[in-house]
Amino acid sequence: MRRKKVDDKVPTHDEMMIPTLEALKLLGGSGSIDEINEKVYEVAGYDEEIMEIPHDENGVQTKVEYRLAWARTYLKKYGLIDNSSRGVWALVDNEIDTSKLDSAHILKTVRELTRKPKVEKKKSKKQVESEVEEEVEDQIDWKEDLISVILKIEPSAFERLCQRILRESGFVQVEVTGKSGDGGIDGKGIVRINGFLSFHVFFQSKRYKGAVGSGDVRDFRGAMQGRADKGLFITTGNFTREAIKEASRDGAPPIDLIDGEMLCDKLKEFNLGVKTELIEEVAIIPEWFSKI
Repeated sequence: MRRKKVDDKVPTHDEMMIPTLEALKLLGGSGSIDEINEKVYEVAGYDEEIMEIPHDENGVQTKVEYRLAWARTYLKKYGLIDNSSRGVWALVDNEIDTSKLDSAHILKTVRELTRKPKVEKKKSKKQVESEVEEEVEDQIDWKEDLISVILKIEPSAFERLCQRILRESGFVQVEVTGKSGDGGIDGKGIVRINGFLSFHVFFQSKRYKGAVGSGDVRDFRGAMQGRADKGLFITTGNFTREAIKEASRDGAPPIDLIDGEMLCDKLKEFNLGVKTELIEEVAIIPEWFSKI
């Protein structure tokens, strides 16, 4: 019952439209999804408990992230924002005055634009809503399917999967150690920048359904401190707000976080167990993961 009451407090996608525009203005007119979401949290002041409610059982996205994606889709269809192929979203007009905008009007206008010509049978409000939502769902569904497949492989296979991703990303001398009692350190590697500068990186891979907390991040940092330049925490789930803050805490060795959604994007980018059809339909290849 308590969970349902908390769920009810999650802002609707139309309530997130104006904060999204305000966030983009504060970011200078453009930003990545992560940058925009973080700025929206700051602008809207959402409660921490609300921001950690998962959208799906595998924890690929939170409800807030899901509804923010939906808000961006509406704003794009309305003509206020656009996105590039590299995942950067931007205001169409940087001088936009958000005080003159009404989210209810945006919602109504987009629904009308989505309807087919009047000669055809009018669609119900629910049908139109489903069409607009489809753009968001298409991106989320395949990631949920992919995470479901990964959760079924052995922990050692997941470590090898992370090793492969790091190699594809340009890391060298990537090793999986997986020593018990080593603070969660599962492997290490070296990343070189411009062929000159190199950084030793320790990584932890957590095949996990749910949110990773700040305690896990602190333990990982404690294990790697003095032994590596940076840390990389990879999970199939997501990270709590406190974990994200802990990872970038001032005065502490930095730890980069890779959540389930970013993990899926990387697998798709490198064509690792994921095949993108010509019609842009993402197909999961479960057999690939069983051979890791």
